[in-house]
Amino acid sequence: MYWESSVETMEREALEALQLERLQKTVSDASLSVFYKKLFSNIDLEPADIKSLDDIRRIPPTTKDDLREAWPYGFLAVPKEKLVRMHSSSGTTGRATVIFHTAGDLDAWTDVLARSMYMAGMRNTDVFQNMMTYGLFTGGLGFHYAAEKIGALTIPAGAGNSKRQIQLMKDFNTTVIHIIPSYALHLTEVFEEMGVGPRKDLNLRLAFLGAEPHSEKTRQKIEEYYGVKAFNSYGLSEMNGPGVAFECPLQNGLHIWEDNFLVEVIDPRTLEPVEDGQEGELVLTTLKREGMPIIRYRTKDLTRIIPGHCDCGRTHRRIDRITGRTDDMLILKGVNIFPIQIEKKLMEIPEVGNNFLIILEREGYNDLMIVRVEVQKEIFSGDLKQLENLRRKITEDLRSDILITPRVELVEPNTLPKTEGKAVRVIDNRKE
Repeated sequence: MYWESSVETMEREALEALQLERLQKTVSDASLSVFYKKLFSNIDLEPADIKSLDDIRRIPPTTKDDLREAWPYGFLAVPKEKLVRMHSSSGTTGRATVIFHTAGDLDAWTDVLARSMYMAGMRNTDVFQNMMTYGLFTGGLGFHYAAEKIGALTIPAGAGNSKRQIQLMKDFNTTVIHIIPSYALHLTEVFEEMGVGPRKDLNLRLAFLGAEPHSEKTRQKIEEYYGVKAFNSYGLSEMNGPGVAFECPLQNGLHIWEDNFLVEVIDPRTLEPVEDGQEGELVLTTLKREGMPIIRYRTKDLTRIIPGHCDCGRTHRRIDRITGRTDDMLILKGVNIFPIQIEKKLMEIPEVGNNFLIILEREGYNDLMIVRVEVQKEIFSGDLKQLENLRRKITEDLRSDILITPRVELVEPNTLPKTEGKAVRVIDNRKE
């Protein structure tokens, strides 16, 4: 059983005392690494100088570039002989970052993710189908071991092979799935091709969504089609992977497990903390990491601390769903735009299908945004006026939200490129 009431409902004063105790140990352990030993020397800080949680702000934030430059072992706080596993980020924007785990680190990660899944309603009577990539990506193995910890029958399906995924769900009465949101939408087309209806032919009841930001409308679309309750999860490789934060049954923000992570939300320009309720960049510190502690890691993810208490009774604070990243922000004609803003607007329009693509071009000295949108097959009925009205509506809805006018192109279903991993939403063809 993973309802850890003594931890999950801990009074704030006791929780913060536990955080301070673990923070002091984390700083002490980190000082044994090459990176933090040099950093602490440069800022004239000793581990004993950390006497309160606020003292953490004496330490400069750690960035992904720091992890890359310390490749491969510069953050290790233990001898390599104590390490049992390595995971890595995708490295799509440069050299990948690597994270090392001791056996104790893996146990702590498994426990906190099992806590998350149990909180959402998963039990040892469930059949869990894990449709995430296995290997260096953390999402597959993290959920796999947590599901087994709970005692659920676990199917390590991995990513892709859509028809086999559906057949596995049918044959083994899968009740819980772990899936990327964009792939869940793509799979609806395969269900229809196979003549399978999730609501009438399967026994699904829960879906864990992760690996990419998604809108509330996307979640609702998945819930409605699959007949499940879909839970948003948050994690990143540098903080173990999934399980950093998770929705409770009330689905009103993600509880971030503060016994494992120290949470800050900062202004990404000034690096100063912002008030609860105000959006900023999420900064995290590991509190139970032995092999490779990381202090004040700039996630680049934009969110906010949700003020107030959750009616579920858990005292760990909640973060809002990720609205975007400081490094996937598009700047067009001086306007800051996040792809998820466009997704949110598109998913509110019933005629829109499950896939879209943003293409950025430069015409002369002007930047141009093209939004290609798949629409429902019924729309392509030969009524050109209906298509034009829909195109104008999408254009106006997007313009009112992102403050620039994109060129909207409507395309038939299944004509845009599809991936079985994280969706590629933006192609930037602008020349420097």
